[in-house]
Amino acid sequence: MTVTLDEFRERAREFLAANCVPRNDPPVERSEADYVAECRRFHQALADAGLGGITYPVAYGGLGLDKTYLEVFNRELSQYQAPLVPAAISHGMCLPVMNDFGTPEQRTRYQARIIRCDDIWCQMFSEPGAGSDVASLATRAVRDGDEWVLNGQKVWTSGAQYCEYGLCVARTDPAQPKHRGLSMFIVDLSLPGVDIRPLRQINGSSHFNEIYLTDVRVGHDCLVGDEGNGWNVAVAMLMYERVAIGAGGSGALGGTMTSTKLIKEARSRGRAGDPVVRDALADLHIRERIQTFIGMRIRQAAEAGRAPGPEGSIAKLNAALIGRRAADVAMELVGPSSQAWEAAGDDGDQWAGAVIGAPAMAIAGGTNEVQRNIIGERVLGLPKEPDPYKGQPWEQVPRS
Repeated sequence: MTVTLDEFRERAREFLAANCVPRNDPPVERSEADYVAECRRFHQALADAGLGGITYPVAYGGLGLDKTYLEVFNRELSQYQAPLVPAAISHGMCLPVMNDFGTPEQRTRYQARIIRCDDIWCQMFSEPGAGSDVASLATRAVRDGDEWVLNGQKVWTSGAQYCEYGLCVARTDPAQPKHRGLSMFIVDLSLPGVDIRPLRQINGSSHFNEIYLTDVRVGHDCLVGDEGNGWNVAVAMLMYERVAIGAGGSGALGGTMTSTKLIKEARSRGRAGDPVVRDALADLHIRERIQTFIGMRIRQAAEAGRAPGPEGSIAKLNAALIGRRAADVAMELVGPSSQAWEAAGDDGDQWAGAVIGAPAMAIAGGTNEVQRNIIGERVLGLPKEPDPYKGQPWEQVPRS
């Protein structure tokens, strides 16, 4: 595809102006089903306009352009409210992993459909007994001829209720140490034996799910990467997740610069002259600017062809801390209406939802404690935490 940056920028501007709501307009309220349908239509229109899968190979449904074009598109996109959230994991984590580890046949079959949002994917990692320590997971995959039979339970699976496929890490060799006996599989969520159950959250939504796998049969061609190499695939996906969270936004209250929203709120409530409020807003703004620079560093590394590394953990940890700080500032500004509000004519419910949701940033994509361990070991060179079972077969390690 031959197109100059200026031509590409103009195409992006025209498309976004015709298909998106400006960033500063009031957010559009819609049901989850409508939001998912809107997300699918948006990505399909994006692909039809020659703007989908910008950096992915043409042979697999992309445009084959370098990351400079993606940067240009993202700068234009930042001015709009685009319906991206339902496919955030599908595009931000599953798609790059398929591109990195999928066979040519898998990439031909799935990648263009992911780009177009014909299919939305989720990641199936965490389990009731394997959260921060994902490698201790117990979901089993047993080879049976040309098929694998999966049994186990996954939990905290975002968006599974509307997804067509999931990338599921399962244990294929319990006689190996926990990191070496894992494999990654493509799971069609409509298969017999897949039971998706929503989990009700504190804010009333059901974004997460638990998934029960009972004698679920998938073909050997659903294995992503080599058998026993599932941990490396999973680590790559987790790094993409942390980069997406850390480089894509800095808080739980919406938008990429939460201080801007809170400054407007302070002015509207007559609190802009309060020295304590001003100090808190200035501190938040500074931290967000630092987060922007971290995101720039991550994107520059990606442009140079380097896989996500510990900088993703730095960005993700910082984003979680900013989100919590922003929630504290919001509580100070909004006051009791962030917890009790009028039935009509008040936006207290939106503030309450944002404040309640802020702590989730410290869990999604690996807890703050996990990120600090990664930073300590891989950036600061500190010794790893002692593991008395290191190198022992998984089946011999005690589990609760």
